[in-house]
Amino acid sequence: MIELAPIGCANTLFDAIGRQAREALVLEVETWPKPGLVSHVDTGAHRDMDAALLHRSAACLEPFFARLATAGAAGAAMGPLRSIGIAAEAAMRVATGGVNTHRGAIFGMGLLAAAAGFRARYGAPQSLGAIVAARWGAEIWAGPVELHSHGVQVARRFGAGGARAEAAAGMPSVYGIALPALAQARARGADEEATRVQACMALIAAVEDSNLLYRGGREGLAFAQAEAAGFLAGGGVEHPDWRDRAAAIHRRFTARRLSPGGCADLLAMALFVERYGG
Repeated sequence: MIELAPIGCANTLFDAIGRQAREALVLEVETWPKPGLVSHVDTGAHRDMDAALLHRSAACLEPFFARLATAGAAGAAMGPLRSIGIAAEAAMRVATGGVNTHRGAIFGMGLLAAAAGFRARYGAPQSLGAIVAARWGAEIWAGPVELHSHGVQVARRFGAGGARAEAAAGMPSVYGIALPALAQARARGADEEATRVQACMALIAAVEDSNLLYRGGREGLAFAQAEAAGFLAGGGVEHPDWRDRAAAIHRRFTARRLSPGGCADLLAMALFVERYGG
């Protein structure tokens, strides 16, 4: 359990939550090969961003994650959290020259940061995901929808639930897919980067990623899931040539301009959740 500093003392708890959220986003960037995604090695399927831009974006978001943790500790409803998220997105776009680097992470990671603040203040025994679902799930569904966002377009065209459904349900992909994959890879001796690649592939194989649907439709999603599933079936990061196999998949995603950005956000969220014990 994270301890709050006594009243009147310099309280670094919420700053620490913000820092951990930023570091989780940075760890996601510092992972290669991830199919189609930006990393410290290359830009994948993206022409408008690189690792330096993602690092800058993550740094500018750190204080907003801290503010969300503070709001969560104060028992805030979804409205105040949403206002902080809107301010975070505006700051992100200033820092990146208008590029949408972390919009999905602002939403998902932001809710987890708020849940971390709430749990630290009130000693709630549930997981961070369960706190999100219990405290804000209904408001997530009832909240305003941006009519022209990629997520809404995909939901209308393909019936995909996307980030809203994931959050309202308590982040089942984080807890049911990413965290077990991370734990299993470590238990079998994988290094930390390999562990993150394994979790990323597990997410791509199973998640109906809105970014993949937006870029490639059902065909693109099916291709991506089959590629990731084949990697896992062939031993994943336990295969002696796993890095070459993953790099080849990365090149095939890049050639098709497929980028599982939703899975990248979920990976970062899982890394954050690990730091806070689930």
